[in-house]
Amino acid sequence: MITRPLVGIAFAAAGILALAPMTASSAGATADTTAGATTGATTNATANGKWGPYYARGTKAKANGKLTAAPKDDPSLPNPLVKVTGSVVSLSRTPSTCGWAVFRISYFDSANQPHLAYRNYRTCSYGKAKKFAFSAKKVGEVEVKVCSERKAAKPSLNCQYAGTWKSLYVYYR
Repeated sequence: MITRPLVGIAFAAAGILALAPMTASSAGATADTTAGATTGATTNATANGKWGPYYARGTKAKANGKLTAAPKDDPSLPNPLVKVTGSVVSLSRTPSTCGWAVFRISYFDSANQPHLAYRNYRTCSYGKAKKFAFSAKKVGEVEVKVCSERKAAKPSLNCQYAGTWKSLYVYYR
């Protein structure tokens, strides 16, 4: 039987591994055929790319947009500025069900320590797109997840932690 301290250590180790850079051989661009978008590492050129559409389970919501990353010379450094624009649409006719676009941004502080930040955008109107735009500095990775769930002030833990995040931008190669 696993005790609570061991579970805590396992979650901490998983978080550290999630932020650790991949090797050059495994970080190449991959095609996400289910969502129709290309994800993966970018080169030192400016990353200007459309992402999505990504759908919530059961196609009850969708999100798509554009990501723009500043050009950089050293692929081992985080990107100085990343801008994300897009929209999220609820495809559920139930007024109490909303479409969510949840973003997870890993960034580095002045001491070069990694941190995570979340951005959430929701719409509860069927078929009406909610537009969003944000930017982040010293970015390591930007990920998105699309959920469809009840109307609330913030997305549920199930939305944030269950399922797979789609990687939109990774600073390393």
